[in-house]
Amino acid sequence: MNLREAHALLADRGFRPGETSAATFGDGSPYKVEIPSCEGPRVMAAVLEEAKTRGVTIHRVSQGSGVMMLTDAEIEEMLSLGASSGVEVCLFLGPRGAWDIGGQAKVSAAVGGVARGNEMVAASLCDAFRAVELGVRSLLVGDLGVLEILGELKIDGSLPSDLVLKTSVLMPLANAPTARLYERLGATSLNVSTDLPVPVLAEIRSVTSVPIDMYIEVPDDQGGHVRFYDVPEIVRVAAPVYLKMGLRNAPNIYPVGAHLSGTAEALGRERVRRAELILRLLAEQDEG
Repeated sequence: MNLREAHALLADRGFRPGETSAATFGDGSPYKVEIPSCEGPRVMAAVLEEAKTRGVTIHRVSQGSGVMMLTDAEIEEMLSLGASSGVEVCLFLGPRGAWDIGGQAKVSAAVGGVARGNEMVAASLCDAFRAVELGVRSLLVGDLGVLEILGELKIDGSLPSDLVLKTSVLMPLANAPTARLYERLGATSLNVSTDLPVPVLAEIRSVTSVPIDMYIEVPDDQGGHVRFYDVPEIVRVAAPVYLKMGLRNAPNIYPVGAHLSGTAEALGRERVRRAELILRLLAEQDEG
């Protein structure tokens, strides 16, 4: 088989070059803003305060330390802050390979989010049910098998049908067939790999219906790209898309605790400032 024949085979299965996306979120908007690494209520309060000061609308905050690193009271406080501000609160599930005793995750980020063995899978499910019982309706998933089980539990009614299952950047998603697989297994928000060119984002959008979420500024351990001027094209081909603001030159703060609270709050505030910068670019395009 030559390359032309391979492309024809893919086209026969629905994998073709993408074009401009006319899809939107339910409220008609093509993009929303996500602030990641919102590690607990103090950080979330700082993020919301900064957003109000800067006139930035935030639609989702996501947390990376995990449900197991939050008390019930902290989760409930984050949900209260989210409810009063109209912000979705997304919490990471379970232990992960990078924190386990195994050695592979120490040298390869590709397995950093996996659940090693049935014990870790079970722990991730415990996190999910605990979070849902407290009122959480958005979970961040780093393992493919866990994603499939959670998707099945939504179908059989064991978990709420409106539960958001957002894939983590730790689950590689670099092409349209993988995106379609994740959605088929239950993903309702797709965190794509950080270094994808715009045409690949268009290919992914052409075979998926759920929102894409994408780092516009990327943490150093995920590539460190700063893609502000790509944002208008990203929105054009990938809508509906969450524009997610990481930070370069920032420490890895997972798992967060009181010993890092000041750093976590400062990072959260700066992510909001970065969001203000990309929203200015989008407004400038709309005016043009």
